[in-house]
Amino acid sequence: QIDPKDYTFSGLKNETVGRLPGKVAGQQFVIQDCENCQIYIFDHSATITIDDCVNCQIFLGPIKGSVFFRDCKDCKCVVACQQFRTRDCKKLEVFLCCATQPIIESSTGMKFGCFQYYYPELALQFKDAGLSIFNNTWSNIHDFTPVSGENNWGLLPETAAVQDYVPLPSSEELKAVRVSTDATKSIIPITRGRRQKNSDESCLAVFFAGDYTTANARKLIDEMTSKGFQLVQTKEVLMKAEDAHRVFQQSALEFIPLLEKGPVVALEFNGDGAVEQCRSTVNEVFNGTKVFVSESKASASQDVDNFYNFADMQMGM
Repeated sequence: QIDPKDYTFSGLKNETVGRLPGKVAGQQFVIQDCENCQIYIFDHSATITIDDCVNCQIFLGPIKGSVFFRDCKDCKCVVACQQFRTRDCKKLEVFLCCATQPIIESSTGMKFGCFQYYYPELALQFKDAGLSIFNNTWSNIHDFTPVSGENNWGLLPETAAVQDYVPLPSSEELKAVRVSTDATKSIIPITRGRRQKNSDESCLAVFFAGDYTTANARKLIDEMTSKGFQLVQTKEVLMKAEDAHRVFQQSALEFIPLLEKGPVVALEFNGDGAVEQCRSTVNEVFNGTKVFVSESKASASQDVDNFYNFADMQMGM
């Protein structure tokens, strides 16, 4: 029998509390009326509601459904979820991984950054919650109640470091979780999202489903970012033959047979020389693996638009 008390933090003040990996195991969780607390849910859950919390620092592991913040203020959070919503909130700063467009309503002073976090159990928790590490629309915020002439939300500084907002847990019990907030270790690839691009040259790379898709995509990200290129956005999505014609144009026939194996993972890199560098890296590192890479700077921006327009329609369905 499930005791709701095991899945609730309520009325706490000046406390550090949390749940270790395996302790929530896909249940729903409630956090309410907490003040000056540090709260860590190091597990996956079904849904989480956070009501009337003030000046709290909160980490929420992968949430299969929605997380809903209501009447909260001055909170700093790290959150991974399928759906993100706030209502009547003030001054939330959130490092976010969200599979769908995040929505704020009647909320002001909201700031967003890209989720960056690691502990050994996190990758499996993402799987258990049915979330892809490549589907993260953290910066594509929809303000349900915009006010003319005012902006209710913005992006955190690019240099923002997670541990300055949500510090590592200090309690003995929670220290057992081997957390790293080092950006290079993050389970979620760190993307620029909607920030201004540095260059007018982008490149699209698409990996097809197989045993090493995730590892290969990560390897290419490491190779490209170590050379100073920026990862703008990532996406994991199923494609059909007709989608391939739209996105891959002339080379579609070569890739159509690969689509039946499962979803593709697409990466957009930005920077002067991105296409040339991406093509040579793929040839050197992934010799023998079929990867779609933009042919030239001229066609690359169209590739990026074609793919992400298609993907956005898929995600919107």
